[in-house]
Amino acid sequence: MTTAKDLFTIAVDVAEETSVGQGDLSLALAGAELIDLIGAEAVSVDGDRIVPGASPAPDDQLMGEAAAALVRQDPWERIEDWLWRRGRDLSAAYQTALEETGELTPKRGGRLSFGSERVEAADTNARRRAAERWEEQEPVLAALASAVGIEGEDADEEPGFDDEAVTTVVAIVHDAVMELEAVRQRRSIENAAFANVWRGP
Repeated sequence: MTTAKDLFTIAVDVAEETSVGQGDLSLALAGAELIDLIGAEAVSVDGDRIVPGASPAPDDQLMGEAAAALVRQDPWERIEDWLWRRGRDLSAAYQTALEETGELTPKRGGRLSFGSERVEAADTNARRRAAERWEEQEPVLAALASAVGIEGEDADEEPGFDDEAVTTVVAIVHDAVMELEAVRQRRSIENAAFANVWRGP
């Protein structure tokens, strides 16, 4: 399992207690992919830009797609731009991929849904490994989960990262999620104002 799949699995597991926005999750998934590519030395980070490396991506279909989507010419792509571009509908892509491999199954009963369908994580080794990372509050997973509103037991503690590039990516993920929320609020205000105009005095 990749960090992105672990993050998606955790988001599904907590869906009944914590509402996770699909746009927020998509941005965090793109960040998780980038962090795994850094770990595999398939990319490096120069300031706030992504520099593709020579190493292959991890052996995973979605990670392969992420690596193939990298901008491979100078000027290198900014991390923020990557998150928005790669993150478009990425949570739906992960849901589809995990359903196809049997790691997500239709949820029996209940009124809550994740995305457009009611799903739950199947009892697999991959889910158990994701749960172990979450219980241990592995810093990268905990930080990305926090960005989308999922808080662990040590939510008050600032996670520390050994890699400056990972620190940069996590910070930009948090900024992007905050920007998306600001856009939502602005649209909500504009829609309310528009509705008031049509209602009249």
